[in-house]
Amino acid sequence: MGAGHDHATKVEHETPLWWAFGLTATFLVAEVVGGLLTNSLALLSDAAHMGTDVIALAISLVAVRLARRPPDAKRTYGYARMEAIGAMINGGLLFVVAAYILWEAVGRFREPPPVASTGMLVIAALGLIVNLISMRLLKAGSGDSLNVKGAYLEVWSDMLGSVGVILAAVIILTTGWTLADPILAVLIGLWVLPRTWTLLREAGNVLMQGVPRGLDLEAVRRTILARGDVAEVHDLHAWALASKQPVLTVHVVLKRADDDAETVRRSLAGELDELFGIEHVTIQVESAACMAERGHA
Repeated sequence: MGAGHDHATKVEHETPLWWAFGLTATFLVAEVVGGLLTNSLALLSDAAHMGTDVIALAISLVAVRLARRPPDAKRTYGYARMEAIGAMINGGLLFVVAAYILWEAVGRFREPPPVASTGMLVIAALGLIVNLISMRLLKAGSGDSLNVKGAYLEVWSDMLGSVGVILAAVIILTTGWTLADPILAVLIGLWVLPRTWTLLREAGNVLMQGVPRGLDLEAVRRTILARGDVAEVHDLHAWALASKQPVLTVHVVLKRADDDAETVRRSLAGELDELFGIEHVTIQVESAACMAERGHA
């Protein structure tokens, strides 16, 4: 027996995603051209990050649209996990870009090329403004959705990249030390990688039907067993359809045969919702007598 709930995903923050996508895509062209003209690896690395931002935001928008679809005969839980799939793709893109920048930087350490620092500085400053606006747009949704969190992390890393490029441009402009360019590019790549791993791990946990982050399954078990009408708990499972949609199924055995199963089920479902925030609970209620008969069968 289970509580009745609608599996359709509650989708928010689509408008900020569209604004961030438009701003980032518009500026990407200028940054690529500027990076080629100035011969700056740091600027090109920032452009590469911005390129992944555009892809990440596009993936996020597609995931938002798909996640809005209601359940159907083939996908009874709907498309909620598109959020985690989008986050996995975004994380993979970040890894690829970071690896490429680190590889390219090795060659520049051996033979640093000349860099047009003034143009590099101007373009990076404009990029920083775009990134800050995009971050502001996405911040609210980053705590609610893995999908938006992936896009937010992309823009955050690109914002840091813009700051790094500005710093490198100032150093080159004032000292002529062109090694600052690949050094900053490497630092950007190293900063992004651990945060990307965190995103991939969270998305992977959703896709592998792991226990949702922040949910103590043993605490759930203890709460159920602490009830005066429950004798045993078994087949306890918890997973997440998306970052904010925990699901739980459990079999409970009643202490007394005369306890009303429907009353116990409703009371327990309400308790789990109140204490652990689990709205979608499926509870199978069994009596000790039924368990005994099953054991002798």
